[in-house]
Amino acid sequence: MARINRRRFLQYLGAGATATTVGSLPWLMQQANAQEAATQFYSAPMQGNARILHITDVHGQLNPVYFREPNVNLGVGDAYGRPPHLVGTKLLDAMGLKEDSIEAYAYTYLDFEAAAEKFGRMGGFAQIKTLLDRLRTEAGGVKNTLTVDGGDLWQGSGTSLWTRGMDMVEASNILGINVMVGHWEFTYPENEVLNNVSVFKGDFIGQNVRVKEDALMGDEYPEMVEQYDGRGLFDEDSGHAFQPYTIKQIGGKRIAVVGQAFPRTANANPPEFFPDWSFGLREDDMKELVAMVRREQKPDAVILVSHNGMDVDIKMAERVPGLDAIFGGHTHDGIPRPVEVRNTAGGTCLVTNAGSNGKFVGVMDFAIEEGKVKQRHYKMLPVFENLLPADKEMSAFIRQMRSKKYDDNIVESRAKDRFFNPSRLGKTYQEILNEKLAIADRTLYRRGNFMGTWDQVLCNALRAEYGADVAMSAGVRWGTTTPKGHWITMEDVMTQCAMTYGETYVNEMTGAQLLNVLEQVADNLFDPDPYLQSGGDMVRIGGMDYTIQPDKPLNQRITDARLDNGERIDPNKTYKVAGWAVVNRTPEGRLMWDVVRDYIVNHKSKDQILRLAKINHPKLVGVSNNPGIADYPGELA
Repeated sequence: MARINRRRFLQYLGAGATATTVGSLPWLMQQANAQEAATQFYSAPMQGNARILHITDVHGQLNPVYFREPNVNLGVGDAYGRPPHLVGTKLLDAMGLKEDSIEAYAYTYLDFEAAAEKFGRMGGFAQIKTLLDRLRTEAGGVKNTLTVDGGDLWQGSGTSLWTRGMDMVEASNILGINVMVGHWEFTYPENEVLNNVSVFKGDFIGQNVRVKEDALMGDEYPEMVEQYDGRGLFDEDSGHAFQPYTIKQIGGKRIAVVGQAFPRTANANPPEFFPDWSFGLREDDMKELVAMVRREQKPDAVILVSHNGMDVDIKMAERVPGLDAIFGGHTHDGIPRPVEVRNTAGGTCLVTNAGSNGKFVGVMDFAIEEGKVKQRHYKMLPVFENLLPADKEMSAFIRQMRSKKYDDNIVESRAKDRFFNPSRLGKTYQEILNEKLAIADRTLYRRGNFMGTWDQVLCNALRAEYGADVAMSAGVRWGTTTPKGHWITMEDVMTQCAMTYGETYVNEMTGAQLLNVLEQVADNLFDPDPYLQSGGDMVRIGGMDYTIQPDKPLNQRITDARLDNGERIDPNKTYKVAGWAVVNRTPEGRLMWDVVRDYIVNHKSKDQILRLAKINHPKLVGVSNNPGIADYPGELA
């Protein structure tokens, strides 16, 4: 069979897929050389003796999805213009990739609608399993590989909510994940987390998760831990809730894997879910741990599996000697090339991040000689549904899991009996999630520093539910994309809303309080020190426009805030503000996914289209030359 080079393969793929409908196989895949060409695209010959495979921030997405990358990802301070704060053509240029290519679709927002039509959905655990198995085979077998997950695996879909994350635990066992860390995993109650950890066949690690001293002194927590085979209390003397690190024998070499959970979990999520655990950056502890592991365990390599976010990982790589590589998560950055960081001791560390929603698999090969890493080779592989056959075992598991009935697990929230939806009784997960609600009048996306179109739908739904002047929705980075002209399904809604504290509320707030919220969130996002950032995006505001200058200090960033009717926000006036996902208290309003579903159904037109009259894009000042912004749909000054 004649060989097709990679460039020709991509040309064929781009030309042929335009003639297909969404979801069908690209034209190339029907040709004689298709399988060989696809194999070449995913070829990653082993370049060492130990291979690390990395996924992160899957957010419960077992099936392939659409996910539009951001057109706004501003870098401030030292992060200005540095990956991941490059978007569009600036990112492609920095990474040596071409426009109008399959990689441009994977890594950028550019021409998203046409590219989505051409190249189809991405991710999917059945496709990831096929790819991982190929990469393991190329490495000489599973014995030469280690597969790690960077957290945010158990949350973000209807099925993960209804099964309390167990669908993702079982799927990760089939996938062959060896080590993982957590963040949204901790938004299930402690006993559910420990139950999931006990079922997970790999190691759940985190050097920065500790059991609070008062919990250790009581009777209830040790009994709960004992129920789950001792998991959840790794070391009573040090207070580590989970293993801080683990040693793995990979390719005949000893690899130390250190874990770092999201350090600000207790600030970003309700502490009532983890009353016995504390979190933190704990850089000094990390330094001591890495030094101890190097000294006492004498590994051939030390890696960090992190949920810090990429900017924090880069700073930590500078300040913690002894790390060979960081496999990061949290900020959902799909970066094809790692950032090489020199640490305070003169060594170097490669910092990576493997995007989100199962779109990418990171591959790093270590060439280890005489107890040291001599070379590191990295490649990121986009996961295209249409280019990878689905693994049969994983596909069967997903079908079986989605055929379960809603009645089997109706615990949707903390108020167990109050908030389950009786209209769904007797239906399977598949039937619930396949419900068609309306057709999107534009691409609905969420990812980006400021307002997304899906965020506008959420805010509109809240305002309609409560007759509110203003609605607030958290700037989380999870939530898949619905292309223009596609049906919005209940599954789409659940990817935006599925969490264990999805209750809605309405409050009265003064204009001063409202503006203070914006200032505080903006400081979490744009503080020049990465250690003081939260890793999320700007809070989404519906019904109100404002101007923001990110490079200003706290309390000077937000100006000219006005309601949609043009009325300026009065600091002394009281406004009706709706929201959801409250960290510090439990509101009593309906669950967000029901609010959004009903809004979409009740506000679509006769021709089934949901139209958005306005998007509350803030006016941005002082960022027009920043390489982290392009094609901004709002006003720039």
